Amino acid sequence: MKELKVLMIDDDLINLKLLEVMIKKYGKFTTILQAKNGLDGLAVLEAEPVDLVLLDIVMPVMNGLEFLDNLHSREHIAHIPVIVLTTDETAKREALNKGAYDFMTKPIDYSDLQRKLDDVMNRT
Repeated sequence: MKELKVLMIDDDLINLKLLEVMIKKYGKFTTILQAKNGLDGLAVLEAEPVDLVLLDIVMPVMNGLEFLDNLHSREHIAHIPVIVLTTDETAKREALNKGAYDFMTKPIDYSDLQRKLDDVMNRT
């Protein structure tokens, strides 16, 4: 079985911890990486390929929408699916237009997250 890696990008440590617990419960990712903003997230992706990115929108330094623009301008990592997780429902259309694979509104419900993870893992 292939080892799967996920990168969580969020500036809120509590959100990262809650998401980490849910990802561990899901059980299909062997490596969970974290970044506190989009710029740090891009640096992680340049250093280590991942299978999925879970992305917050509202962050300092580089927000999630800027991250999506940067990700999709880099051919070697543009294929990585991104699920946007945010409290900002108004950003949904823009995130999807910028290439996000899917979108979830916080607070994240585990069963919804599990369905989205199953969907993206079955397509990749």
